[in-house]
Amino acid sequence: MKIAVPKEIKNNENRIGLVPSGVLQLVQDGHEVFVQKGGGLGIGITDKMYTDAGAKILDTLEDCFEQGEMIIKVKEPQPVEIALLRPHHILYTYLHLAADKELTEGLMKSGATCIAYETIQYPDNSLPLLVPMSEVAGRMATQVGAMCLQKDKGGKGILLGGVPGVHRAKVTIIGCGIAGTNAAKMAMGMGADVTCIDLNTKRLAEMDDLFENRITTLFSSPLNIERAVINSDLVIGAVLVAGAKAPKLVTREMISKMEDGSAVVDIAVDQGGCIETCKPTTHENPTFVVDGVVHYCVANMPGAVPRTSTYALTNVTLKYARMLAANGVEKSIMRDEFLRKGVNIYKGKLVYQQVADDLELPFTELDPEKYL
Repeated sequence: MKIAVPKEIKNNENRIGLVPSGVLQLVQDGHEVFVQKGGGLGIGITDKMYTDAGAKILDTLEDCFEQGEMIIKVKEPQPVEIALLRPHHILYTYLHLAADKELTEGLMKSGATCIAYETIQYPDNSLPLLVPMSEVAGRMATQVGAMCLQKDKGGKGILLGGVPGVHRAKVTIIGCGIAGTNAAKMAMGMGADVTCIDLNTKRLAEMDDLFENRITTLFSSPLNIERAVINSDLVIGAVLVAGAKAPKLVTREMISKMEDGSAVVDIAVDQGGCIETCKPTTHENPTFVVDGVVHYCVANMPGAVPRTSTYALTNVTLKYARMLAANGVEKSIMRDEFLRKGVNIYKGKLVYQQVADDLELPFTELDPEKYL
């Protein structure tokens, strides 16, 4: 198969779909790999490093889409990329369609088959291709939240861990999945007073054990969320419903009751956000203020640490890239039910139920039996 890896064009996105080790593996498997010129420079990977691994360098984005049968990316395609997609293409990337009807309709119109990293799902409901980016985003959320609390960044001017004789900052984390757990690890490590909220009581018990009863755990209810948010210096939204829009758990009214100079970070913003006052921002202009509260809502947070993120991403995406390249979409999803859940759009048809429901678009059942 011909595999193309274009340079990412989203604002301040320096990650790339494959590192040289991934290219080498695919070339050794017998495939032809194309990488756009300069695509890896943002993380210190030169074109020569790619050619040494067996890739061919192409000059333009258009060349990549023309040559490639499978397009391996990091972030959802931008309008100029959607215009280049054709029915024969397999697009393999993060999509986050449930919060973006225009993107979804554009991909459907292209006729391409689009596989989302974030909806490939194991029987225990884990999302293996989302895990490394959730780890990065969770750890980053605490870092950037601490920065937002600085006076020079518009915050109230407090240190997350305080100092002896001075109160520590109160941090509330809503959602105790991979991102929320990593945010809690960082917040605890920085000495904050941490509260974690989740619907899953088993997970709350696990959090208690993990942190040796040094955090406060609360069941997710409107009252518990409101009380915790109002009394927090930093609120981190880390709610995830696989493939679906994030529920709005923190309301504008709650935000308005927080002290001026408090901060919120919404990791779920690429799925619509779980904080009502949040809207997607970029690394170029990451924050805004609502009711005196600093909001950080960058939709591609791991893009700020692209070297770490890219290598971690290739570690988990390569398995299915090799499968798709060797067998094609149909045989691959027949053999692997986990990969089947990653197919959001098949030949222009929306085949992921939750996205169809959230966006009120027509749903088509993906029936693997017809491929027998």
